[in-house]
Amino acid sequence: MTSIFETESGAPIARRGLMLVLSSPSGAGKSTIARNLLESDPGFQLSVSVTTRKRRASEIDGVHYRFIDRAEFERLRDGGALLEWAEVHGNFYGTPRAAAEKAMRDGRDMLFDIDYQGALQLQEQAKADVVSVFILPPSMTELKTRLLRRAEDSGETIAVRLKNAKVEIERWRDYDYVVVNEDLDKAFSAVRSIINAERLRRDRRPGLFDFTAKLLSQTVC
Repeated sequence: MTSIFETESGAPIARRGLMLVLSSPSGAGKSTIARNLLESDPGFQLSVSVTTRKRRASEIDGVHYRFIDRAEFERLRDGGALLEWAEVHGNFYGTPRAAAEKAMRDGRDMLFDIDYQGALQLQEQAKADVVSVFILPPSMTELKTRLLRRAEDSGETIAVRLKNAKVEIERWRDYDYVVVNEDLDKAFSAVRSIINAERLRRDRRPGLFDFTAKLLSQTVC
């Protein structure tokens, strides 16, 4: 089957990378969808955020996040080294600028697992490159069940996350696409469809100028 990046002859059509932003309330499934996407699509690389949050037992420094103290975070933020940053649940998160900008130039896609504050900043700074998807839970009851099942947060933390979830859900209108994660496989398939369509957008494929010029120069007998 011909790749969406290639012509039938196998010649690649150059394109600019996109920034896929996945946001959701805690427990709605964005991290699982992001992980499945990274495992199944070599065209994506994860934007590894810096954070002042404490590392969970299941997390690896430099893979899931780069864990830093507040002083270092403020140094990066104030020095313009972060493409976006936000305070979430009392902790700071941010996206290093250099890695994201290089990926775009090289035609690689970057995956951002961030909240609505970071998503809005990215849209302000690089709207043409951003594809934003908000993941909704099917119900608040199911959201609480998923947070409890995760067993990584205290009861007090879960209560805070549920309270903040309603604030986060209010921002669904700020996103290009909204997917309800009632069934993980179906939600993941919906996100894949969005990606495939966005990768084929004319304005993301500067290589089409050369390709169409070659087509028009060909003589058919």
